[in-house]
Amino acid sequence: MSAIFQQSFARLRGQILGWGLSLAVLAGAVAGLYSFIADQAASLKTLLDNYPPALMAFFGDAGAMFTPAGFLSVELFSFMPVVVGIFAIMTGSGLLAADEENGTMDLLLAHPVSRVRFFAGRLAAYVCALVIILVLAWLGLIIGARSGPLGLSPLELSRPFVSVGAVLLLLGTLAMALSMALPSRRSAGMVAGVVLVGSYFASSLGRINDNVKLIARWLPLDYYQGGQAIVELNVGWLVGLLAASAVFALLAAWLFQRRDIRVGGEGAWRLPGLMRRSPA
Repeated sequence: MSAIFQQSFARLRGQILGWGLSLAVLAGAVAGLYSFIADQAASLKTLLDNYPPALMAFFGDAGAMFTPAGFLSVELFSFMPVVVGIFAIMTGSGLLAADEENGTMDLLLAHPVSRVRFFAGRLAAYVCALVIILVLAWLGLIIGARSGPLGLSPLELSRPFVSVGAVLLLLGTLAMALSMALPSRRSAGMVAGVVLVGSYFASSLGRINDNVKLIARWLPLDYYQGGQAIVELNVGWLVGLLAASAVFALLAAWLFQRRDIRVGGEGAWRLPGLMRRSPA
């Protein structure tokens, strides 16, 4: 398992540095802007009061952005699951399926390693990569917070990243399970992406429409806290997201165990009647 982990983690080093350092710079820059928002609070409140209430509800409690937690929630953590969700979905969908499609999976499994250990090594590398990316972003936020009047401790600033990590882990394991159930990594990423974008809009529209709110309850971002976790982290929501991630990971492992490994390329839909039989 250690060899599989090292090989998988080595493949992710470039993405770890790219995503982690980019988010660190972004988080630090956003934290540094709070001093400007605090100085212009009166005029900005007047401006926000002129916007339609329904529009402001779509973006959350924008009036709370004049507090440190509300500011970070609106300006940073509101879009972080969607942005980093791209990494989570693309990486999760390719943890297993990418090697199948490029024709190296059969060579890897020819070594004396079980599929369970192979799967565990790949999943562990993904989780470690995700944690390092979020830690780098957290460090960038801490550095930026020291230059402004946010007045939040490193522990308080870490809580939203825990909520982000739970959502990203769910998206990654969902994409991995879909890559084992659907014909290709591309189709798995597309379906998981639809879930992510649909969840974002459903959660936002659910603030102004009760019917949409009922749908949003079944989607992951409705249980994402964002910057509000600075005040209090909802442990129940966190456990629920992690439990759903565990279910998708176990489903992916089960499908991988029962899977006939392709030599290369994408698969095809195995539905009755879709494939024409060749004449006798």
